[in-house]
This record gives sequence, C-alpha cells and structure tokens, in this order.
Amino acid sequence: MAKFLAIMSLFVLGGTAVTILLMVARRSNPTSAAGLLADDLARNAVGLAFAVALGTTLGSLYLSEIAHFTPCVLCWYQRICMYPLAVALLVGGLRRDGAVWNYVLPPALIGAFIAIYHTQLQAFPHQHLVCSPTEPCTIRYIWEFGFVSIPFMSLSAFAFIITMMILARARDRAPESDPFNPDDDAPNLQARVA
Repeated sequence: MAKFLAIMSLFVLGGTAVTILLMVARRSNPTSAAGLLADDLARNAVGLAFAVALGTTLGSLYLSEIAHFTPCVLCWYQRICMYPLAVALLVGGLRRDGAVWNYVLPPALIGAFIAIYHTQLQAFPHQHLVCSPTEPCTIRYIWEFGFVSIPFMSLSAFAFIITMMILARARDRAPESDPFNPDDDAPNLQARVA
C-alpha cells in the first residue's frame, strides 16, 4: 500500500505541474488548446481538489489506524490543516460557491509550509528536532523511490489543492466575457476560439 500511495502522490504532483504549465500557456494564448484545457480544469477545480483532499484524508487515516504508524507532532499539524479541507471543498462544491478558495487557501498554505519543513527534515534527519524524543519527526515509515515520505505525500496534496484554488480564484474573479467566468458553465466554444 505504501508504494501505491507514493505513486499516487507523484501522480498528483505531476498534475500540479501540468496545471501550472496550462495556466502559463493560457496567459499567453487563452484560445489555444492549452488555454481551453485550463478553462476546463478551472470549471472542475473544486471537485478535483475535493477528490485529492478526500484521498489524502483516507490515506492518512489508513496509515495511522490500519498500518499503525504513529503520527508525530508535525503530522498532526498537517492533518489539522488537511482534514477540514475535504469537508469545506465538498460543501463549497455542492453549493457552487465561487469563493470557496477564500476559506480553503489559508489552511492549505499553512499545511504546505509545515509539510515543506517536515519533508526536508525527513530528507536530512540530522538536524535539531522540534518534535518529542518519543515521537520524532524524522522517522521514515515510508521512504519510496529514495525521496517519497509521508510528509512529501502531504506536500503533494497541498500543492495540488493550492493550485486548484488559484484556478478557482481566477474563475471567481474573471469578467463576464472571460471563459473563467463562474456563471458560464457551458461556454460557447466558437466564441472562445474566434
């Protein structure tokens, strides 16, 4: 199961990179294929972010409750930031709340910063520890492909959710004539290409 979770986190991180590239391409040419794909991603950003938040939450619960990996303090802080995101994204998506990014981005950014610190701490464990000696933050319960750890998986999820919320924010703030417009759920393709 550890290898599966590691592969999924790499897949999510790859999705983040592709989305960022599409966003950059859209800025230079909104009517290109990449721009149109970025528009489609923007329309589905909340649902995609929800899927990753839910998968991350379930994976985290599996690791602690079934695999019996004891979470350290930094793991708990990341969980505190991640678990509510699944609920917030579900409710925001069901309500079609264009401003869902307002209450998802802050905990996602905090969780990402904690995950960055924890990821580097596991990569370079001979540092001054901020965690308890009985539950050190440097224990590598998972270390796949020589770099994928539990905090790395968390960081991948936070990065994806942040990227999707940036897309959701751009769509929420777009003028009516822009394909990112939240009121335009079925945009006219010919109008976008012309």
